[in-house]
Amino acid sequence: MKHTLPTAEIRQMIPHRYPFLFVDRVISCTDKTVVGLKNISINEWYFQGHFPDNPVVPGVLLLEGLAQTAAIFGHLNELMKDSNCYLTEIIKARFRKQAVPGDTIHYHGTLVKQRKSFFWFDCKALIGDEIAASAQLSAYLE
Repeated sequence: MKHTLPTAEIRQMIPHRYPFLFVDRVISCTDKTVVGLKNISINEWYFQGHFPDNPVVPGVLLLEGLAQTAAIFGHLNELMKDSNCYLTEIIKARFRKQAVPGDTIHYHGTLVKQRKSFFWFDCKALIGDEIAASAQLSAYLE
């Protein structure tokens, strides 16, 4: 795989579009792992209400970024030929550090198991060396 995968190529793989595309670039992908990133800007639409005087990325959007990164993994590893990927489960979600404007979030996903059309990932969102969020995600291909 290429060392980086820009937004234009990501948009060819998953159906998400602005304002709901939360992965700017994929920086690595192997047969078991993927790393994507998102640069957080003060211009993000959700900061208008979360929270105007203290902008913080909603935790659920960190999980969405992890899920989108896992879906991209499926395309890059040719597991999702002409399929749609649907998030089916979020287990043990934890939020440890706030993501704020100026941060770069690295989304790490590791494929743990696959059974037919179901996939399980261990995921974490990092800001620098600190874990901002972590979860186990499962997805279904249709």
